[in-house]
Amino acid sequence: MLPSTRDRLFEFQNAFEHPVVLWICISMGALLVIAPMFVWLLHRLGRIDEAIRKELINRCLSWAVIAPVMIGPVLLGRVWTICGVCLLSLFCYREFAYATGIFRDKAMNLILILGILAIFFSVLDRWYNLFVVLVPLVIALIALAGISGNRSDGYLQRLELGVLGFILFGVGLGHLGFFANSPMFRQTILFVLVTTELNDVFGYLAGKTFGKHKLAPGISPGKTVEGAIGAILLTTGLVFLVGRSAFAETLLAHPAHLVTLGLIISTCGQLGDLVLSSVKRRLEIKDFGTLIPGHGGLLDRFDSLLIVPMAVFFYTYLVSAPFLGHATRIITG
Repeated sequence: MLPSTRDRLFEFQNAFEHPVVLWICISMGALLVIAPMFVWLLHRLGRIDEAIRKELINRCLSWAVIAPVMIGPVLLGRVWTICGVCLLSLFCYREFAYATGIFRDKAMNLILILGILAIFFSVLDRWYNLFVVLVPLVIALIALAGISGNRSDGYLQRLELGVLGFILFGVGLGHLGFFANSPMFRQTILFVLVTTELNDVFGYLAGKTFGKHKLAPGISPGKTVEGAIGAILLTTGLVFLVGRSAFAETLLAHPAHLVTLGLIISTCGQLGDLVLSSVKRRLEIKDFGTLIPGHGGLLDRFDSLLIVPMAVFFYTYLVSAPFLGHATRIITG
């Protein structure tokens, strides 16, 4: 490996060189300090009861752990970012596999894990052609693995769950990892992470404040049309403000592209949430896990992040292909 490549993969000295990265980190730190104080104030004023106070404090404490875990690898460098997203993918898949029971099909489970690992090898190697080829190849192997054991009962259900799992956790989160190959990788990944997560917050707040009409009561009874519209408007505004600096001097900084990105992030984030809510509804479970107090499992917290990276990746590639960086492979090249 060339010294220049090694420096590129592990460089962390200029982590705060871009102002967007610096301000996102400062803002996250400030929110983690202010939020518990705001919850305490609401409780003292009698606006929330003790049960809600405890739930909100648990969520604040959870975010005090989640935020550094999300931001830390991005600051440390490309390799740590890709490895971090890979671990997130595997842990989310694990929760999905145990909730749906797909882990019992040993052959399919092995194919899915190896497929996810292969995807992230192509991400680390910056080999997008391999990334693209792996998608139909792994899906074909999933279809073949489903007939192992010479039994046809439940084949279609296992096949559907296997393909869905690979698309969401391999392909979806794989595109988030692939942003690490962009020359602007820190501000881009933090931009996607922060706007997607705040989109959830905006939807929750708008729904609680203005919500009257149910959006999809058969899938997620708590979601409202007003909450969805509020999330779209607020997230698009946030993307417009932050994106102007994050993508300065690129075609993506054009107002029309920023508005489009805002619409993409908000709608795809909500769709990802609804897809996983549909799965939970079918399984008759509330959460995929109990790892994060106040949130459930990792998959419950990051479900809105499963579709957004693909959509943002494709849009940025169409608008500004050089934005993703040079195509030379790192390992196999």
